[in-house]
Amino acid sequence: MWSRKRLDIGWSDLLFGISRVCFPLKQAGIDQFAQGIFSNPEHILAFLSVRSGFDLLLGKLGLPKGSEVLVSAITIPDMIRIIEHHGLVPVPVDLDPRQMAPNMENWRRAVTPATRAILAAHLFGGRILLEPILELAGQKKLLVIEDCAQAYAGPGYQGHSGADASMFSFGTIKSGTALGGALLRVRDPELLARMRAAQAGYEKQNRWLYGKRLLKYAILKTLSSRPISAFFVRMCMSMDFDYDRWVNRAARGFPGEGFFEQIRQQPCTPLLAVLKRRLKRFNSHRLERHVKKGHDLAELLGENVFCPGAANRPHTYWVFPVLVNEPEGLIEHLARAGFDATQGQSLCVVPPPADRPEQKARTAEEILAKIVFLPFYPELPPREATRMAEEMLKVAGRKWAS
Repeated sequence: MWSRKRLDIGWSDLLFGISRVCFPLKQAGIDQFAQGIFSNPEHILAFLSVRSGFDLLLGKLGLPKGSEVLVSAITIPDMIRIIEHHGLVPVPVDLDPRQMAPNMENWRRAVTPATRAILAAHLFGGRILLEPILELAGQKKLLVIEDCAQAYAGPGYQGHSGADASMFSFGTIKSGTALGGALLRVRDPELLARMRAAQAGYEKQNRWLYGKRLLKYAILKTLSSRPISAFFVRMCMSMDFDYDRWVNRAARGFPGEGFFEQIRQQPCTPLLAVLKRRLKRFNSHRLERHVKKGHDLAELLGENVFCPGAANRPHTYWVFPVLVNEPEGLIEHLARAGFDATQGQSLCVVPPPADRPEQKARTAEEILAKIVFLPFYPELPPREATRMAEEMLKVAGRKWAS
């Protein structure tokens, strides 16, 4: 069984992290973290997670209560939770499935006198054009926050220089993962200084909890190897155990109660050490192989299967989604062929405000209802990618249309 997603972290990185938990060395703190890695380290600040950075960013922006934040219609629920926690109103902007981003007409139509910011997401590894959004924001005097959590392409990519903030995640299933951590590039030095001062007052993440996390994902990494994965999936099925739900819950960053207490912590020193190691040792050749395989798989599927966002350039193919009319049938068919596909459970469609029903994101709802994420990573051999495409075309050989 080819598992749905392999953790992009090596055994040496996991052992390095465990050693830093057990035998902590004096490391550079958050203020010095970015030095020697980025060309403009004074604009970069490390956080426990993107949620942590986004929460602090909104808190220090001080936008008036009731202000609207235009949001790409597909995101993770916690981002909406954070916006609402700060007394702001998230407004979904529906997506063009070819780009997995709102077109400019949708952005323009969504702006009202109450709009104060735009949260634009790069989804699935593709990178959207930000210049037209920045032009609109300049005309309307709006802030632009760029969510790059799914589009990381190495330390050389620091987001668009015109964005007010760019956010990068190194959570469990992200490229270059450190099993936690995030970077925010903030253009306004005064705003960044306020954020840095506020984060300095947070408690520090317990390093032993981070060590427990490293061990947990070492086990999951073992389970994702092909022979073990096949045995584990068959065992779960024989016991009528919901393997799909278990995997998705295992990847959640902040489960349980006390969400804001969990995200309002400084990253511990071992996490910063692992994150710095991953940034410095980012494997650009692995990414290049991954991108080429993504282009090749898209060509194999051709016009027969719709791949949302595949036309975006550049594209890292962080995940490889397809849209089909019968996703459950495709998932079952691929499972019989040895491919662990999933519909995923981490994304949501942003609901419209009660007084703006016209903003209901119908296309985004249809996308999530018909999406399937294929198992796809550099370790998948070309012959197996070809076989997966052939199996897909047997049952999903009709182009999806919105």
